[in-house]
Amino acid sequence: MEGSKHRVSTGSLYNIREALRAEAIPENAAILQRFFKTGVGEYAEGDEFLGVRVPATRKLVPMTDELEETSIVELLRSRWHEERLLALLVMVRRYHRGGEVERARLWKLYLANTRWINNWDLVDSSAPGIPGRWVADHPRDLAVLSRLARSQDLWERRIAILATFEMTRRKEYSATLELSEALLHDEHDLIHKACGWMLREVGKRDENALGGFLSKHAETMPRTMLRYALEKLPPSERRRWMTRRDLAS
Repeated sequence: MEGSKHRVSTGSLYNIREALRAEAIPENAAILQRFFKTGVGEYAEGDEFLGVRVPATRKLVPMTDELEETSIVELLRSRWHEERLLALLVMVRRYHRGGEVERARLWKLYLANTRWINNWDLVDSSAPGIPGRWVADHPRDLAVLSRLARSQDLWERRIAILATFEMTRRKEYSATLELSEALLHDEHDLIHKACGWMLREVGKRDENALGGFLSKHAETMPRTMLRYALEKLPPSERRRWMTRRDLAS
């Protein structure tokens, strides 16, 4: 890549890893570990960072076009957060460029490796682009998202709701509304935020669809979920729904 700081031999996992480490700033590792809640008892306990910022990781994606799938899986199963992120960004790029056969393979590969998609940025950067696009094009597989939404694993539940983003972009709202309802009383704040975010995206495109959901659930949904869902509504509407919820609590 002309002008790039690092020239990586395509197809070389070793060189790609070396280029990633060349972008690492040791001081960033500690900052990222605090930001992503990797301490004891936190949601990403034990996750390890090299100290590479996301733009630097993204810069390496075009250099991986000849990387073999086995090497992508090796990156995805890495102990290092940035290597897992790079693998997912590569998979999303290949999914967008691939034909039906490659997309089917990437969809299955993604589902087989969800245990390594284990922080919110990893989910958010990949769920809309792989499972989201697959299910939008193959509605018969919506049941997979319902299964993930029932998972005991926090990240699989977040994958489920974030995957509905692509359908919402296509103005198909039923999956977002149904999964938000299924996750309404989830115990984790990261699911409340994700559902609220997806509901907000529905409301940006169809206020009536969001209003119908809120009419049924505003009084009992988590406050964070409701607040996120209302962010793009006029201030008077936000106040009305929040007041309705607070009076019911």
